[in-house]
Amino acid sequence: MEMIRSVREMQQRALEERRKGRLIGFVPTMGCLHAGHLSLVKLARARADLVVLSIFVNPIQFLPGEDFACYPRPVERDEALCLAAGVDVLFYPDNDQMYAPDHSVVIQETFLSQGLCGASRPGHFNGVATVVAKLFNIVMPDVAVFGQKDAQQLRVIHRMIRDLNVPVEIISGPIVREADGLAMSSRNRYLTPAERQDALCLHRSLDYVESRIREGERDVETLRNELASRLAHVPSARVEYIEFVNDETLRPVARVEGAVLVALAIRIGTTRLIDNTVLRS
Repeated sequence: MEMIRSVREMQQRALEERRKGRLIGFVPTMGCLHAGHLSLVKLARARADLVVLSIFVNPIQFLPGEDFACYPRPVERDEALCLAAGVDVLFYPDNDQMYAPDHSVVIQETFLSQGLCGASRPGHFNGVATVVAKLFNIVMPDVAVFGQKDAQQLRVIHRMIRDLNVPVEIISGPIVREADGLAMSSRNRYLTPAERQDALCLHRSLDYVESRIREGERDVETLRNELASRLAHVPSARVEYIEFVNDETLRPVARVEGAVLVALAIRIGTTRLIDNTVLRS
């Protein structure tokens, strides 16, 4: 496995591969890798000749008071996981490689990013869109793989690709879960043992909604109230949002008809966790 720290070197490496006619598959991450990330590597490997994984904790997508400074960065462990997973190139730039001291250009998405996580994290998706666009310009991938757990992020990136005519195919990887159903996340390590058990409320809530849909319930207000009532009994849980939105536009719906994304953001103690599922009536 090759490790590249320089933007210029990564661009030169990508140009060499493209001149040879080789397809580049790309998995952008913020590190602290887990089986969910490695499942994305497998998807990239199936579609590409060269797999590049990036690790970059992007400062401009964190709001003041969020966990940028303490975000886990287990570098040696991540390198070992990449090597074992068959990553060809690990792109691991420093902040000064990615952003000039006086950088002043950002990409702003103005529709899909307004609700859900965007409502409580203003500017977050501008940071995401900007760093992804920069990484695409550096790695020059043919295909890029993102996880469905960050559902709003995935849809914002699809919109950016469409609206800016970026020649990259986006592949969505399914949510990878622990044996008990908790969606894998780098932030799970923040949880205490008791909070780890409470965190199962996210997946259980989604399972409950799916069971109610099978029973014939379609009214969103009824479903949201039932979920809120159930979550109120979880000791460390604080609901940020329970949303039912159109899977394509991310606009709220009153009834479950067609494809509806059910998205949750729940704080378990001080840790913010998200999860989702798509309902199809």
